[in-house]
Amino acid sequence: MSKLVAIVLAVITISLILGVGVYNRIISGDEGVIATWSEVVNQYQRRADLIPNLVSTVKGAAANEKDILNGVVEARAKATSIQVTPETLNDPAMFQKFSQAQDQLSGALSRLLVTVERYPEVKSTKLYQDLLAQLEGTENRITVARKRYVGAVKDYNLTVRKFPGSIIAGFTGNTVKPNFSVANEAEISKPPAVDFNTAPATN
Repeated sequence: MSKLVAIVLAVITISLILGVGVYNRIISGDEGVIATWSEVVNQYQRRADLIPNLVSTVKGAAANEKDILNGVVEARAKATSIQVTPETLNDPAMFQKFSQAQDQLSGALSRLLVTVERYPEVKSTKLYQDLLAQLEGTENRITVARKRYVGAVKDYNLTVRKFPGSIIAGFTGNTVKPNFSVANEAEISKPPAVDFNTAPATN
């Protein structure tokens, strides 16, 4: 009887050790997702902060492009109006709303930068070139941040969906996190669609 008890205790002990290890992996993965998500949000905010100066710089010489300028302003307003927190990662609908708003802002910015190509008096100014350089750097950081987030979420979701992580996650309330769509993942693997390195026009 004592041998049976010892075996049962050994099984319980091993199960507890394995369970604690898996639980710790889930918690570490969750923290990793939150950290990479914060960086994504920070870089998007950095981009949003650059837009007012960019629009002001273009507006003076390209007043006829009212629709394009308004499109950027409206897309920025929509993107920045969405309040995002770590809890957003537990709300797929809110995550999707945030992602779509940022994609719309990216599209509006691309249209603005293409339009500016028709205005050498704008793109040749130092202020515009400086803003463009900052925007390029920010777009690159957004790409890196999103790739890190995608990787962190994939690792975390794999842990909480596979046995025994799925059981432990069920008990602890840890669920899968939303990720950028397949289309978005393909898109962020490419460099920015707009050529930010266009040389200034010469007089």
